[in-house]
Amino acid sequence: MKTVFVMLDSLNRHYLNAYGQSWVQTPNIDRLAARGLVFDNHFCCSMPCMPARRDLFTGHASFLETPWSPIQPWDDCLQPELRRQSGTYSHMITDHYHYFHSGGEYYHTQFDSWEFLRGQEGDVWRSLVDEPPTLEYRGKNRRAYWANRAMMDTERDEDYPTPQCFQQAIEFLDRNHGTDNWHLHVECFDPHEPFACPKKYRDLYGDTWDGGYHFDWPDYAAVSEDQAAVEHIRKSYAGTLTMADVWLGKFLDKMDELNLWEDTVLVFSTDHGHLLGEHGYWAKNYMFDYKELVHIPLIVCAPDTPARRVPALTSTLDLMPTLMELHGGENPPAVNGRSLCHLLPDNRDHHDAVLYGYFGKDINLTDGHYTYCRQSLADSVAHHHTAAASAFIDMATQQAPFVRRQQLAEAECGVFLDCAHNIPHYRFAVPSRRHQDAPDFNPIYDIIADPEQAHPLHDEALEARLARQMRDLLTHHGAPQSQFGRMGL
Repeated sequence: MKTVFVMLDSLNRHYLNAYGQSWVQTPNIDRLAARGLVFDNHFCCSMPCMPARRDLFTGHASFLETPWSPIQPWDDCLQPELRRQSGTYSHMITDHYHYFHSGGEYYHTQFDSWEFLRGQEGDVWRSLVDEPPTLEYRGKNRRAYWANRAMMDTERDEDYPTPQCFQQAIEFLDRNHGTDNWHLHVECFDPHEPFACPKKYRDLYGDTWDGGYHFDWPDYAAVSEDQAAVEHIRKSYAGTLTMADVWLGKFLDKMDELNLWEDTVLVFSTDHGHLLGEHGYWAKNYMFDYKELVHIPLIVCAPDTPARRVPALTSTLDLMPTLMELHGGENPPAVNGRSLCHLLPDNRDHHDAVLYGYFGKDINLTDGHYTYCRQSLADSVAHHHTAAASAFIDMATQQAPFVRRQQLAEAECGVFLDCAHNIPHYRFAVPSRRHQDAPDFNPIYDIIADPEQAHPLHDEALEARLARQMRDLLTHHGAPQSQFGRMGL
């Protein structure tokens, strides 16, 4: 068996024809959808970037235990489990620079080999001592962004990391198509912001932005710009997505040329979505977890599996056990997800409900009909769990270089997680937070009757049922006791 996982970052499914008539040109994602199974009710679990990837590697709900986090010593990851159980060779190709910055430790080393393409977002790569050339801009543009741009031809596809990723993936297929029992992980940062691409791709959408400033990377904040700026960002996002689609197409052409569809399963998905002005917000993380963020695309192309829509409720936690089963492996004990393989021959039920959210923020549940946002109690805390040490190196890292010294000084040390294989670790309290503009109740939405989530429901009996379901799922996931307490469950 050969498996390929292709992931684009921050992919809003409303920009894909596979999930409705979109104005965005993605003929090669359409090509996958025409060949494979299109999952209509697929949801992310942990957010944002590294929590989502820890879910994908472990099949375990990261957001209940840690924020942005390295792989922990007790994590049973897909790649070494495939190697141990089935002798499967795994290779990663990515331009996702968070794997190589603080809080992203030990992900890429799970693979047998890996390639890292440089230059995305704030990747501190190019060594300019003097200040790089900078346009007048608004948004989050960082120094590294301008330094990297100064050393590339911004009108040449091949100077962008996403095309480079797919080119490397094509070369992997050329080298290895005649062998068996491998797993290829191709992960591109686009269409994550900054929404940068050659002008020809924005021209496809009639982008005539002349707002007097450079704008391709909105702040993580409520929209304060005018509608022209919003339209420019949406067209820039579309252009960046279309560039990724063009180079995905070259990879699919190589799959065709080498006749790999007969013995290869290809999975296409994302980590989470992104808001491009919808609901009055930019980006992710701080607002209510709208469907544009959590209801994400998933397409699976498998041999002898005719194309169709799959209505079953699924989660990103399911991808790790799916790949384990495809390669003949068995799940480690801490896996919370469930393999999708039983859905390949025909449509069946899968999950009754799934959880999603951010560490320390709201906990959300959907059963495919309703979404339920349970907000934390006032002055409550979540417990952050992280390994105390590995080979005398402190592992208490997060997106900043380290957890604050005062937090570490006050941390308890013990064995607090059932999944930790009796490895002592830190536990320290982090104040809970609610989403921006949160109401004074726990919002429920009927996402069938109200897909835009514009009209929250007040129904005590329905909330009681969903709260029981949430408590049962937290138990199933082995959630720390602090999660039950701070949610009032």
